[in-house]
Amino acid sequence: MDNVVILVEDDAPDDSPGLLGLYEGTPLTERGDYGGVLPDTIRLFRGPILSVCETYDDVVEEVLITVVHEIAHHFGIDDDRLHELGWA
Repeated sequence: MDNVVILVEDDAPDDSPGLLGLYEGTPLTERGDYGGVLPDTIRLFRGPILSVCETYDDVVEEVLITVVHEIAHHFGIDDDRLHELGWA
């Protein structure tokens, strides 16, 4: 992946409580003339992730699932396909 920033933030946006991660950018499949733009961003939300996990191992697994899910959006894979693949 080029031109992608991964950030960890404490909480999800106020309008999206419970959101574990978020991809913001232009998926590779939708890019045309793509120069001089800011990096795409993948944000992971620590608080919501911790709230759905009970153990350290749960956190590791949930972070893996969330990162794979958001990276898939970068490559143009939508939520329906991610659900079919078991990553939603």
